[in-house]
Amino acid sequence: MPEISRRASSLGTENAFVVLAEVNALVRQGRDIISFCIGQPDFPAPDHVQEAAIRAIKSGKHGYTPSAGIDELREAAARYLAAMRGGLPIRPEDVVVGAGAKPFIAYAVLSTTDYGAGDEVIYPNPGFPIYESQIVASGAKPVPIHLREARRFAFDLTDLEKLITPKSRLLILNYPHNPTGGLLSRKELEEIAAILRRHPQVWVYADEIYSRLAYAGEFFSIAQVPGMYERTIISDGASKTWAMTGWRIGFTSNPLLAPVFTRWITNTESCASQISQWAALEAINGPQHAAEAMKKSFRERRDLIVRLLNEVPGVSCQVPGGAFYAWPNVTEACRRIGAADSEDLRRRLLNEAGVAVLADIHFGTRVPGEGQHVRFSYAASRQAIEAGVQRMADFIRKNTKKAA
Repeated sequence: MPEISRRASSLGTENAFVVLAEVNALVRQGRDIISFCIGQPDFPAPDHVQEAAIRAIKSGKHGYTPSAGIDELREAAARYLAAMRGGLPIRPEDVVVGAGAKPFIAYAVLSTTDYGAGDEVIYPNPGFPIYESQIVASGAKPVPIHLREARRFAFDLTDLEKLITPKSRLLILNYPHNPTGGLLSRKELEEIAAILRRHPQVWVYADEIYSRLAYAGEFFSIAQVPGMYERTIISDGASKTWAMTGWRIGFTSNPLLAPVFTRWITNTESCASQISQWAALEAINGPQHAAEAMKKSFRERRDLIVRLLNEVPGVSCQVPGGAFYAWPNVTEACRRIGAADSEDLRRRLLNEAGVAVLADIHFGTRVPGEGQHVRFSYAASRQAIEAGVQRMADFIRKNTKKAA
């Protein structure tokens, strides 16, 4: 029989969807499950965005487009990205539209590393699992940089200094961060840039898909630091800001790599959906009240879930700076109920308490000395947050008594 390639066999997955399958199986059995697994807004796309898509269909705008996207959207995205980032000189020709932001992870790794050359990519751990998956599949060497709870889930700058070698080609930064909700400050980004100036061979992939969901002041991009613009790949999109996850529209910007990314798209997806592109154009250019209302709701839910989690026996949770994720430390909770680790706790919460979360091992290797964590996506109703965290608290209290 023909064999599957090592490259294909090395591909990882996104465990949120694996756990979701477990959740759905239990729901089909009649179980009542409160799920905090999937990282997508629980809001519909704004009405005017939906109407723009309908207009596009009815007016025949549903064929192929140029691989880089329709001119109108590239122009709008350039203005939007620039305005969000202190007036950077982003031109329409620097912007490429893709079928979501996720493909640009692969395109960035493939465009900055060479197969078999031993090139290295530094990426956050814990982090979005597709980073490591794509690094490995591309043939580059994955180099995790650990995020520290004491640093509000940023990494230690001395760790970055130690990890950069002559083989380093790409540094992946994600802020606001999935899964911790951490947000890098302007000072931290300036300090990172100061290190990178000594290593001109290193590109930066700035995954800023949650840029409009930053709660601690104005969003700041590492591309705004002097000397960093041309070497930074800015990645953003429509999924999180306008609740358009399934519409699959992402856009990235870099003045040197835009033509390269365009060729990757020509070789893979051809182009993003034209219908979705016209909808995204309306999302950018149209009223922003729905996006702002959603952000306000997420901020309120953040405050609610953090307060409630900190009342759960054996749980402590920092206030995340952005996105819609909480990353509580459950080390003591595991000890109280006799759970081997966070994954054991996750399974027991799901099967015994009807609460679905993700464990830290779903986002990379567990960081030494950092204890056990789980991820809650608070893209859920206030009622679900209150009920779900209460179930968790009751479960821990009940099983702590049994273990005593």
